[in-house]
Amino acid sequence: MIRSFLMVFIGGGLGSMIRYSLGRWISALHNHHFPYGTLLVNIIACFILGITIGLADHKQLFSPSARLFWTVGFCGGFSTFSTFSHETFYLIQGGFNLSMIAYVALSLLFCVFAVYLGLFAGEHI
Repeated sequence: MIRSFLMVFIGGGLGSMIRYSLGRWISALHNHHFPYGTLLVNIIACFILGITIGLADHKQLFSPSARLFWTVGFCGGFSTFSTFSHETFYLIQGGFNLSMIAYVALSLLFCVFAVYLGLFAGEHI
């Protein structure tokens, strides 16, 4: 039980630090209101989640602790649903309705597809 909490704690901290760094770097590359950083981070997190589950379930390449570290810990800390929600609200408040619709649609489509790709890759590697 302690080991499980430790795996989630370390993975979540690492995922959060990488999310923060990557999000800031991507945001610094442009000055547009569209939240490209969060979108990319969420797509990457979904792919990592998918490939981890695929490799764990179909190839048995991850121990239960490693799976917990990557799925609940790292991907939980790395993905950003609360940030996604805040940025969607910001786009609504700013009157960027087309950007808001595109952001929500792209996030859902690409993130679900990224999970699928990850699962497929994990099964077929």
